[in-house]
Amino acid sequence: MTEPVDIALSLAPVAPAELPELAALVTLVRPGGVVVNTTVWMPAPGDEERGVRGIDLLVRSDADQLVKLVALIVGGELRVAVTERVALTELPALHSRAAEGAVHGKVVVVPSAA
Repeated sequence: MTEPVDIALSLAPVAPAELPELAALVTLVRPGGVVVNTTVWMPAPGDEERGVRGIDLLVRSDADQLVKLVALIVGGELRVAVTERVALTELPALHSRAAEGAVHGKVVVVPSAA
């Protein structure tokens, strides 16, 4: 890698011996960026001086809950009002519009056409 990135995403479990590698992600992120970490026991590293935020993202898989949600959707009891569908390639523009307050409602990001 030759230049800093906006986001470093760590999805792999981190063993205690690998903590220096996780902490080093901060050095790869440009000022104002973010390090997102999914390791449960280790907080995401950040660098307050450079404005690099550390975000912990935890997801709990619950098959029973997903089955109930699907049943609610199929039965018409749960509806999500999608206001817009945006191609993945248009994600930067969507973020810009959101920062300006011009995005309202639920937006679904779909794969870009090949």
